[in-house]
Amino acid sequence: MELLKTAYSELIKQKALELGFDACGFAKAEELVPEKGILKDWLENQMHGNMHYMANHFEKRVDPSKLVEGAKSVIVLLSNYTPKVKQADPEAPIIARYAYGTDYHFVIKDQLEILFQYIKDEIYPSLEGRYFVDSAPVLERSLAAKAGLGWIGKNTHLIHKKLGSYVFISELIINLDLPPSEPIKDACGGCTRCIDACPTQAILPSRILDARNCISYLTIENKDSIPENFQGKMENRVFGCDICQEVCPWTWKSRPHNNQNLTAVTKIMQLTKDEWHNLNNEQFIDIFRKSAVKRAKFSGLRRNINFLLSKNTK
Repeated sequence: MELLKTAYSELIKQKALELGFDACGFAKAEELVPEKGILKDWLENQMHGNMHYMANHFEKRVDPSKLVEGAKSVIVLLSNYTPKVKQADPEAPIIARYAYGTDYHFVIKDQLEILFQYIKDEIYPSLEGRYFVDSAPVLERSLAAKAGLGWIGKNTHLIHKKLGSYVFISELIINLDLPPSEPIKDACGGCTRCIDACPTQAILPSRILDARNCISYLTIENKDSIPENFQGKMENRVFGCDICQEVCPWTWKSRPHNNQNLTAVTKIMQLTKDEWHNLNNEQFIDIFRKSAVKRAKFSGLRRNINFLLSKNTK
């Protein structure tokens, strides 16, 4: 039976790669015991800021088996999004690399649907489960680490030895029992580049992120005004922040992705500094209609742009 399960795993992994995923691993659908305590402390210390949803569905968040009745395994998948191009104007406000192309939620969800159907049709007709890409109360990085796809680095990102940390994480939680992958060892060593480089000191030495100080949080999740004490510390970031990844030696090893559906949108990449500064709602709708930047809404993006501009008017 174990040999059969292993054969199933290999078929699933092969299909995942064929569909365009860059890595695939397997974990048991069970409670994440150490992570449960870490998350509880993080929430109690209010480090989630106004991301109130992080406190919702706590038991489901720390136990994927509670999301799917009868769940036995979690198939975890990585999708490389390392871009081939840079923003054309070096003085333009900077957006996170994951937002260069079409919104990844749509791209990866389609791939997950095909993989799920393949397993049901070709491997396990009694398959039941759900699939997610950053769309459910799931500790994706922890599950990816358990599935042997990397380790959670000091910058709190999942780091894959070949792909680095510019990866989207998605998963299928299913009732098919599959052998778990072997976790790999942490390889950050004594490096503290990410902690040292963070301009807002959001990364704590204990590998905890205080979201309230994180530029990604401040420019995306935060719905209030950006506190003035961050003036001059945003490093020209207008949507998200990759600084703690940019300085990571493991990320330097990553190669550009080959997923045509994640190709950078030319209109976004060609925006000049002046065009960013003068962006209006109509332009926002046109340029970012298929982009993850929509998440900030025009009002949020305009707030971020104005905050950057205010640095130059004081």
